[in-house]
Amino acid sequence: MTTPPMFPGFDGLMTLSRREGVDIRPTLLRVLTDLYVQAYSHTIDEEKQFIELAGRLVDEVDDATRAVVRARLAVYPHTPLVILQKLKLRPAVPAQELPRAQPIPVAAAAPVAKAPSEVEQRMAATLLMQPKDATEISDLFFAATASERAKILHDIAATPLKSSARIAPERAARAMHILEMAAFAEDRDNFARELGEALLLPHQVAERAVNDPGGEPLACCAKALGMNSAIFQRVLLFLNPEFGASVTHVYRLSRLYDVLSERSALIMVAAWRGAIVAATRAKYRPALYDDERHRARAAAPVARPAVQPGGMDVTRIRTTGK
Repeated sequence: MTTPPMFPGFDGLMTLSRREGVDIRPTLLRVLTDLYVQAYSHTIDEEKQFIELAGRLVDEVDDATRAVVRARLAVYPHTPLVILQKLKLRPAVPAQELPRAQPIPVAAAAPVAKAPSEVEQRMAATLLMQPKDATEISDLFFAATASERAKILHDIAATPLKSSARIAPERAARAMHILEMAAFAEDRDNFARELGEALLLPHQVAERAVNDPGGEPLACCAKALGMNSAIFQRVLLFLNPEFGASVTHVYRLSRLYDVLSERSALIMVAAWRGAIVAATRAKYRPALYDDERHRARAAAPVARPAVQPGGMDVTRIRTTGK
């Protein structure tokens, strides 16, 4: 096979096609077709070269490639007749009237909407991450071991759970600068306060993430802010002396941080926010009209006297003055 001059940049593909173990024929046919249809007209030599190359490759490529080439050449007005026959296409006839589609009925019945299945309803509820689901995810994550947490963070990225929005770059950069300074000073209170304000987390949640002995919640918060690995390692070394004293612990968290995806971290942030919403709703549950009746203790029935006050015929004695 020789490289035709009408196709510039074709030499590299032709050289690659001669290597053993590399099937470049589908790519060759697609590129050849794209270059051919770019020009409105071709000379006789160019048409012969295209018939020679494309006609040989059409029989050697897979069905998917043949379908793509067939779709491109079907709308091209100057496709050679030989190639049309190979692709089982009818040649376009000038001034030929195209067949018209059948008229659409006027009173066409609207399709009946199918009710969502139970699985689809569960999936929709999971996508929204209701506060109850967020609480379960948060509790499961904090109660898991180090290996279980790593697996949760790895698997949660492929779920359809809705993650929280990314933090604005300007706000994240300012927060990371403050967090790094607080870590150098070993000021975990200010570190947790700034972390909570940046990620819109309550102080108790941010404080729990900072003081967690495993360090995985802190890694999720740092990844959600977009903190790079070098800054995260410095935070681990200086923020908590117990972390910095254990080389194994710092190395394990650093490896976890490198493979942790931003989506997993943002999903965990969304779960912690939703867990706080659930706790707040439970604390401030609105009172119902019959709450007092349900909470009241059952009292023993009190025997009523046989004669009620006011039931007796009392004779009034009127005294007259003398």
